Amino acid sequence: MAEWAAKRFWKDTTVAETEGGFTVHLDGRPVRTPAKAPLILPTRALAELIAAEWDAQEGAIDPNTMPATRGANAAIDKVAVQHAEVADMLSDYGDSDLLCYRAEHPRELVERQAEGWDPLLDWASEVLEVRLEPRAGVMHAPQATDALEALRRRTHALNAFELAAFHDLVALSGSLILGFAVTEGRLTPEEAWALSRLDEAFQIEQWGEDEEASEASEIKRQSFLQAALFYRVVN
Repeated sequence: MAEWAAKRFWKDTTVAETEGGFTVHLDGRPVRTPAKAPLILPTRALAELIAAEWDAQEGAIDPNTMPATRGANAAIDKVAVQHAEVADMLSDYGDSDLLCYRAEHPRELVERQAEGWDPLLDWASEVLEVRLEPRAGVMHAPQATDALEALRRRTHALNAFELAAFHDLVALSGSLILGFAVTEGRLTPEEAWALSRLDEAFQIEQWGEDEEASEASEIKRQSFLQAALFYRVVN
């Protein structure tokens, strides 16, 4: 039996100013989150992006085609009510950041990692005032406590909407530094994603591409780009 899906019931989708920001109206009625909270958005740009997602729905509503709506719902219903826990969880990536764990061989991969990742660690040291040190191999080696605390403070300073987007940037890339490189404008989202997949790209060059793995990677890439767009329009 096919699962029931809500269908489009409105004609007009509009953006409206409201107390505390902006919202989206369907035939004049404000949209609410799954937890029934008012969908109050910090910027008109985000409201317009969400309105466009709702307006694009035809027939059954497909949440998979509404990433900005999902991000806003997550920010309001989840992140805002457990901000500290989410920020702590993301901060922990600093102690096992992708950019710090390097291959020991082959030489070509070692050089490629150094060329791609070292400039980002240097940038973090200069701009974020955080020095993370690379390690050879996969065994965990703790980073300096002061560096981790600095990353923690910076992560906790993000508001709920920023943190909702930042969650996906970090979790999908495996790197707190790449996440900040995108939000601070050091890298484009595409550049950051490519650097996060450096090892995978090298393996594809050596052994060829696996279709199923490539499809999964593309889904993650799209989610990463959507998170970057979400972060941009909430500021």
